[in-house]
Amino acid sequence: MQNAHQSALSAKHTKLDQQISSESQRPMPDQILIAQLKKEKLRLKEEIAR
Repeated sequence: MQNAHQSALSAKHTKLDQQISSESQRPMPDQILIAQLKKEKLRLKEEIAR
């Protein structure tokens, strides 16, 4: 069960990373959105580390 939870968190972390990268590539990236995505990514990273 724990392993499946870790996998789900890792998948979300990867998806957030892709969203950040995609948003950063736009001509006028939304810096507020990027900051929110990075904050969520960090929260997931901390949860994975537990």
